[in-house]
Amino acid sequence: MESGGKERIALWMLDTDYDGRSLYPRQVFFPMAGDDEAWARLARNLKAEIDPERIRAYWGTVSLPFELGEYKRVAVKIVDDRGIESLKVVEVE
Repeated sequence: MESGGKERIALWMLDTDYDGRSLYPRQVFFPMAGDDEAWARLARNLKAEIDPERIRAYWGTVSLPFELGEYKRVAVKIVDDRGIESLKVVEVE
């Protein structure tokens, strides 16, 4: 199967301490989300003071800074706009 490119990513999750068994997303991103979807809608519904730039970061394809966990493994799960899922695990020294 061929990748559709990052413009086809509907959702991606980052587990910065992957234990090899279950994915525990510590960061979740919705790159295809519009101004009235996903994190933007959550921010409005919470009616709290939320940094709009921070919310905008969760629409991207670049993770926020993070510290590596004890397992020294990072897992990235991607779901494209067709619902096809893929998982990549990287061992980090």
